[in-house]
Amino acid sequence: MGSSYAQRKALGDFGENLAAVHLQSAGMVILERNYRCSFGEIDIVARDGSALVICEVKTRSGLAYGSPFEAVTRRKAARLRRLAAHWLSEHDLCPPSVRIDVVSVLVPQRGAACIERVEGVA
Repeated sequence: MGSSYAQRKALGDFGENLAAVHLQSAGMVILERNYRCSFGEIDIVARDGSALVICEVKTRSGLAYGSPFEAVTRRKAARLRRLAAHWLSEHDLCPPSVRIDVVSVLVPQRGAACIERVEGVA
């Protein structure tokens, strides 16, 4: 039996909350969450020192569909770059560097979630 939309949304929201806490504990400052525009959505926009970081959060309850990192395809990375440019333009910012990170949140049926981050994927 497949997950309902409400279950997937709850899992995604839970993963994004864990990712935000993880990023903050790594010293990053969350600037915005769930930014939406005509190009799509950015899960988390953060600042890491002087760098602007666009964070894509992928949450899974298992590995049946592959690792959460595998969900960020070349096409998705290109969309994230367009979204980053749009966010910067809309906020009239020009930081010295912009980075796209992916945060993987694996939430098993039992036990603690496993959170990993890969910096600079695109």
